[in-house]
Amino acid sequence: MLSINDKAPEFVLEGYIKDEIKTFKLANYKNKWVVLFFYPLDFTFVCPTEVKALSKQYDDFKRLGAEVFGISVDSVYSHRSWSKEMGELNFPLLSDFQKRISHQFGVLDEEGGFAMRATFIIDPEGKIRWLNVSSDDVGRNVDEILRSLAALQTGKLCPAEWAPGEKTLN
Repeated sequence: MLSINDKAPEFVLEGYIKDEIKTFKLANYKNKWVVLFFYPLDFTFVCPTEVKALSKQYDDFKRLGAEVFGISVDSVYSHRSWSKEMGELNFPLLSDFQKRISHQFGVLDEEGGFAMRATFIIDPEGKIRWLNVSSDDVGRNVDEILRSLAALQTGKLCPAEWAPGEKTLN
């Protein structure tokens, strides 16, 4: 698996957003913060709760200057169908149908054939600055992703329980 300060692997993937299938390249988001979250599969139990929660707080990510992308090994056609069932999302769902990107990021469950539940925050220079991988049974906390993104953007030391607007350690 990749580690903190590793360069994020480049990708070119098809994705679905707001009734369109488009091509997305990580290189197009250079000089921006990127929140990249991998999830196991469309049409499962925990995944829609996370995807909806991230979409609901999308404006908070935008206020912090971050782009958000969801990635699974499902096809863009599955993403389209699932998005329509959930309600349109505010960010694209990318298809890693060939499983290459999940493998490059080190989050492919080789035995199961799907991506693990993993989140990466990538800085404007393309370095991984924060990552979290959890059990498929436990959904992400979107507020913690936002808090971590804001903390990283301070460029300072942030203590436990730090929240935006509070003092940093230096």
